[in-house]
Amino acid sequence: MRLVLLVLLIAVGVGVLTGGRLSALSGLKIRWAPLALLGFALQIVAPTGRWSFPTLMASFVLLTVFGVVNLKVPGFALILAGILMNFLVIGINSGMPVEGYALTKSGQADTLTMLIEEGGAKHHLAGPEDQLLFLADALPIAPPFRQAVSAGDVVAYVGVAYVVVAGMQRDRRRDKERDGALEAEGAPGV
Repeated sequence: MRLVLLVLLIAVGVGVLTGGRLSALSGLKIRWAPLALLGFALQIVAPTGRWSFPTLMASFVLLTVFGVVNLKVPGFALILAGILMNFLVIGINSGMPVEGYALTKSGQADTLTMLIEEGGAKHHLAGPEDQLLFLADALPIAPPFRQAVSAGDVVAYVGVAYVVVAGMQRDRRRDKERDGALEAEGAPGV
């Protein structure tokens, strides 16, 4: 969660530094947002046992649909690509493989111990039978974030940042287009 907040703060900073306005984000046309909230909620409250994996898959179906219906929003192609990368590796491996070294390097030795002893509903320690490990949670992010992320997470985070920065520029683009149209008609720009 801290990493997502950092991504959002950096995106807002870049948006402001490039002349964007935070108020312009209110004009973004994000469709079917409750689908994304439900998809994330299913991942948080996923039951253990035999319903764990089907619930996780259902959450990714919802997130995929959310990504598809918003493809016209700049940045959502990256978000959808990240979702699909994670969906693929989780689907093939019946959960997200997590590299032990990524947990250790990110300061999550306690999580490593838990995965070894008990396993997890969404994650499991990567093993030789797992496939597509280059898409697994293998990138350690050190404290204070204490997170192991996947290539799909990185792509999705870049997509989120792009949505924010591009969304903050909306008013600027519209103003430039209006000024260009006025100049083309012979009227002075505003």
